[in-house]
Amino acid sequence: MPRKPASPNAPRSRQAAAGREPSSLPLSGLRVLDLSQVMAGPFCCMLLGDMGADVIKVEPPDGGDQSRKAMGFKLKGDDSLGFINMNRNKRSVALNLKSPVGVELFRRLAASADIIVENYRPGVAARLGIDYATLRADNPRLVYASISGFGQTGPWSERPGFDLIAQAMSGVMSITGHPGGPPAKAGVPFADIGCALFALYGILSAVIGRQQSGEGQYIDASLFEAAIAFSVWDAAEYWGTGRIPGPLGTAHRMGAPYQALAAKDGYFIIGANNARLWKRLGEALARPDLPADPRFATVADRLANRPALVAELEGFFGTRTVEESVDLLLAAGIPAGPILNYAESLGSAHALARGIVMDIDHPVEGKVKSIGFPVKMSRTPQTVSRHPPLLGEHTAEVLAELGIDARQRSTLRRRGAFAA
Repeated sequence: MPRKPASPNAPRSRQAAAGREPSSLPLSGLRVLDLSQVMAGPFCCMLLGDMGADVIKVEPPDGGDQSRKAMGFKLKGDDSLGFINMNRNKRSVALNLKSPVGVELFRRLAASADIIVENYRPGVAARLGIDYATLRADNPRLVYASISGFGQTGPWSERPGFDLIAQAMSGVMSITGHPGGPPAKAGVPFADIGCALFALYGILSAVIGRQQSGEGQYIDASLFEAAIAFSVWDAAEYWGTGRIPGPLGTAHRMGAPYQALAAKDGYFIIGANNARLWKRLGEALARPDLPADPRFATVADRLANRPALVAELEGFFGTRTVEESVDLLLAAGIPAGPILNYAESLGSAHALARGIVMDIDHPVEGKVKSIGFPVKMSRTPQTVSRHPPLLGEHTAEVLAELGIDARQRSTLRRRGAFAA
């Protein structure tokens, strides 16, 4: 794939090891226009920026991305820590896409872009004149991703798209929580983040594919389908048995014991869900009678008699602490772990060793905490080369790259390009 020359300000990686020259990140030379807001689109574009793409976040001038004002608490400045955690390695341009001159400027940007990501309600981009069909006429290599709640087609396509609604309507909420309890959501916005990852998969596949075809393509990603895509076990049970899956608390519908168990000072997770581990558990507990018990002999037996199985195991672990229980199981080669809160998890020695928490320099906040890079690259390690941008911070810089000088910017401003 031919690459545009990297600009002098293109992101560079830190040295992966002493004495090694830093290499260009894998996506250096690609330009991304991030038209999205809140979570799925911004997270997707942040990951592209982490890998070296030049990500230009195009925001409405009257407040910018909605997540700048989210979360209900403030730091020193106006941007929430949620926004900061999803928008590193980007530049921000404030552009009024409700004005003809703003749209014209965006089209000029799009003519040289490799990737566009947007999350308008289906049909809005076309009404604005910035949809894929319009933009590809001037840029047939463009890879254009639309993220929405339910996709661009189908009877639900016009519905608002929120993670919670996707969890509810995908079926996932119906299996979350405890039997007989009220509806419960997953603790993290997995439909949003999952959609971001599936969109990223589609985008990178399209970028690779255009090396052969010379053409980009359109990508339609939805929160609804992302949530369903995670439902492999549950859909398999429904199709295989005709039974509609229900909530199981922490238990797994395909194996046991694989769930939270109570110790005398809290809960921990055990994973002895196959024949080898089940036999090993009986040995570790000095209970050879358990594997021999006909109620628990096979996986199917253990699933059918799960309450009795849990009672037997908690009778043993209920006299021991979480730490003692986990240590005993790990020593026997049985997967186990404590249930940590975020303070314990983010503050753990393992999180420190893996760089899961990092400090980012910010022009207003100073040092701020951010979740680290979720994958590690051996030759081209990612780095934070750009702080999460202030609203419109790079408008003049990006327009200068289009050949628009200060006098022309002033004229465009009077015509409504940069104000709502």
